Amino acid sequence: MSQQALRQVLPQLPMSLDRNVLVSSNTFDDAGVYRLDPPSPGFRRAGRHRALVQTVDFFTPIVDDPFSYGQIAAANSLSDIFAMGGRPLTALNIIGFPTDLIKPRVISSILRGGLAKAAEVGCVIIGGHSIRNPEPIYGLAVTGIVDVRHVTTNANARPGDLLVLTKPLGTGIATTAIKRGIASRALQKKVIALMSKINIAGAELAERRLVRAATDITGYGLIGHLVSLCRASRVSADINARNVPMISDEIGELIELGCVPDGSRQNLHATTVIADWGKTDVTRRVLLTDAQTSGGLLLCVTETNLEKVLSVLRKAGSPSAAVIGKIVPPRRRGPLVCMTG
Repeated sequence: MSQQALRQVLPQLPMSLDRNVLVSSNTFDDAGVYRLDPPSPGFRRAGRHRALVQTVDFFTPIVDDPFSYGQIAAANSLSDIFAMGGRPLTALNIIGFPTDLIKPRVISSILRGGLAKAAEVGCVIIGGHSIRNPEPIYGLAVTGIVDVRHVTTNANARPGDLLVLTKPLGTGIATTAIKRGIASRALQKKVIALMSKINIAGAELAERRLVRAATDITGYGLIGHLVSLCRASRVSADINARNVPMISDEIGELIELGCVPDGSRQNLHATTVIADWGKTDVTRRVLLTDAQTSGGLLLCVTETNLEKVLSVLRKAGSPSAAVIGKIVPPRRRGPLVCMTG
């Protein structure tokens, strides 16, 4: 569903009155958080600040290889837990297939891909649910654990924070090109590796209290998720479009050829009232609204912590992490996001 549709639907639902609900759907965050240990005055013992982090995600195949599809879908689901500062414990498979068309060995390969990716971060898949579906779908419902003092939400950004993006953009463009058979082998290999990478650094950054707020970049694109962060935090943002990393120059060429998925086109159309593009060219506009699969984290970082954050990201295998803008005071009249370069 589009963000606009969700913003019409979710406010009609009653808010939970349970005081242990720390993060719900109200702020359009990456996962829900539920406190396990009720607060009581004075105690500081380890292990008494636990909360559950829960998320669910699935999608149709975006690559041809079933094992890679399983890995990417699992990485996409697991990354929501890390975006909140947590670590995954268990997961449930969610699968749907046209069983008369898909062979069992293909389904098995997809599930093995998900299993391998979950095991990579110590997450145990303990079951799941399957249905017949006209087209394949796969993903995970994940339960994680987090110290309530380290929960990282999209609602705590402050003016002056620097915006750090941990992965380059362009997965939506690239996977569309793969489906059309016009992506180079080099791009295919690069984008599959990128989408299979879990945003595990989010947990370490939270545990070391190096980030103020965070969100992961997925289907609504960079601008869409940044707007949600701005709304939740009641701030605005400035972005230098030229500083936003792109998977490769081939992405720009594909955009010029019109290789843009419908979701990205819808994202771009939705920015007409929430973003001031300034002199940003069309290619960059498409890139910044491209619907990502298993995208990177968008982090709000103080200038004091910036070098420490970049060091953690480099060690975690995110060499393209870049400062792409900053959080500014809320604009009372005008777009939430403005381009400065």
